[in-house]
Amino acid sequence: MEDAITQVLDGVIEPGKVFDRTLGFDDVPAGYQAMDSREALKVMIDPSL
Repeated sequence: MEDAITQVLDGVIEPGKVFDRTLGFDDVPAGYQAMDSREALKVMIDPSL
């Protein structure tokens, strides 16, 4: 899993087909809420945001 995360962050893997929303660490609870309410399918957490 760590290798996949590194590859996504380095741009080797394009997660766009899996993730439909990107949030920073501070917005993790909002990401879970969005998935729970079906506003998002998968949320990616980007530490640079």
